[in-house]
Amino acid sequence: MILTSNNLIYKTVYHGARAFAEVFSTLEVEGWENVPTGACIFASNHQSMLDPPLIGSCLPREISFIARRSLFDNPVFGAVIRACHSIPVDRGEADIGAIRVALAALADGRGLLIFPEGTRSKDGIIGEAKAGAGLLACKSGAPVVPIHVRGARDVLPRGALFPVGGARVRVRFGKALGPADYDPGEGVAGRTMEASRRILEAIKALPDCHEPGL
Repeated sequence: MILTSNNLIYKTVYHGARAFAEVFSTLEVEGWENVPTGACIFASNHQSMLDPPLIGSCLPREISFIARRSLFDNPVFGAVIRACHSIPVDRGEADIGAIRVALAALADGRGLLIFPEGTRSKDGIIGEAKAGAGLLACKSGAPVVPIHVRGARDVLPRGALFPVGGARVRVRFGKALGPADYDPGEGVAGRTMEASRRILEAIKALPDCHEPGL
């Protein structure tokens, strides 16, 4: 897989994340045929801080990322993730500015990674959906690719300072959902929450969610 990019920082993070995953785990990527070109939303479960760079390193093009605003507080780390097209968002409230930037990225034909749960799982079990993913999907009409990441939590558990080697990590891309699959329609009460719920259910329906040792 070759990344086509002139963005030196993005390329460095991309190759660094892939090398990290391959050193500390056995990495498997499945479902390449399900990744469309052009604008799309990549919606994944969220187990570990590794998830964004790991998923990004499994795609042969630059994408944008939704990230909580506090991650940008460190000037060095903040500069790096900005260069990697991360969009700061105030978690827990309607961040109109972040929504506009994310929709502009989709309108420009970019891919956008978002976690429908809104935050990392504390125990590895997929939590409840938040409205953000459904809002962006319904407003953009973009296809949504459900993704399941398995094993990233074993490499870098929540709160751990150092990685643990020997884990099996799998990133599975499911079939893209069209608006008819996730959008209940205009005028439906709780439209965006229902869209997020449907997107999260598509993630849960992927085979890895039913294997022992999630």
